[in-house]
Amino acid sequence: MSMITIKNLSYQYPISETDALKDVNVTIEKGKLYALVGANGGGKTTLCNVIRGFIPHFYKGDLRGEMLIEGKDIREWELGELSQKIGYVFQNPFTQISGVKDNVFEEIAFGLENLGMEPELIREKVAQVIEMLGIGYLRDKNPFELSGGQKQRVALASIIVMEPDVLVIDEPTSQLDPKGTEEVFKIIELMKKKGKTIILVEHKIELIAEYADYVILLNEGEVVMQGNTKEILTDERSLSFGAALPQYSMFGLEMRKRGMDLGTIPLTEKEAIEAVKAWMKKEVKA
Repeated sequence: MSMITIKNLSYQYPISETDALKDVNVTIEKGKLYALVGANGGGKTTLCNVIRGFIPHFYKGDLRGEMLIEGKDIREWELGELSQKIGYVFQNPFTQISGVKDNVFEEIAFGLENLGMEPELIREKVAQVIEMLGIGYLRDKNPFELSGGQKQRVALASIIVMEPDVLVIDEPTSQLDPKGTEEVFKIIELMKKKGKTIILVEHKIELIAEYADYVILLNEGEVVMQGNTKEILTDERSLSFGAALPQYSMFGLEMRKRGMDLGTIPLTEKEAIEAVKAWMKKEVKA
C-alpha cells in the first residue's frame, strides 16, 4: 500500500539559482524502511523537509510536481495535522530536546501535552514507550545530563509516543559511538517490526545493508538509482554517484575482478561467508 507518492517533484530554495531537487519520482510503501543515501549536498535533507511539510509550509521557494501523503497533496495538509502523521527525528538530539522539562519522563510527555491530551492518558502512554524502549533507568534524569546516545533515544521516544505513521530520521547516529549507534538502531528495528514506515538518512552503509528494505540514491538533487537494498548496494555504479558500498559487497566485486567470481555479490557478513564456502566447494570439486 502506497503511503507517500512523489511525482515529478522539483524544488528551488528562495535564494538559490538552481533546483535542490530535480524531477524526483519515488513511492513509499507502508511498513517498509527506506534509506536515502548519497554524497553530502545531494538533496537528502531537502527531500526529508518536503516529506514532513517544512517545504513548502516553512521554507517557501518554488515547489513543482506532486508530493502526496495518503493521496493528499502536501500543500493541502496543515502542519499540525502533519506533525501527528509524520514524526521527524533531527540529526542533533540537542535540537529535539525542549529545554523546558526537568526530567526524561516529562520531556517525552511534552508533545502530548501540547496536543491537550488528558494527563492520565499522557502518563500511561509515556510509561508504555519508556518500557518498550528499555529506558526506564533514564526516567528521572535531566535530559541535558545524558550522553549523546541517551539523548538520541529520548528524542526518538518523544516522537514515538506521538504514534505517527511515518518516521523520518535524519542521520541519527552521526554523533554517536558504536554502542549508542547500536541502541538507536535497535529502536529503529523495533519500530519497523511494529509496522511503522521509516525514511532514514544514514551514512553508515553497513547498517543500511542490514536494516533497509529499499535504497534511494540521490546525486545533485536527482534520484539516480533506486531499488531493493541488495540490488543497489551490490552495484558498482553506486560508487560513481558518491555512495558507499558495504565492505562485503566491495570484497565480492574485487573477487570477481580477480577472476574468482563467487556467483553472487554478498551484502552482509553472513552472505559473504556462505558465498565463499560455496565457491571453495566448487573449486575443490573442479
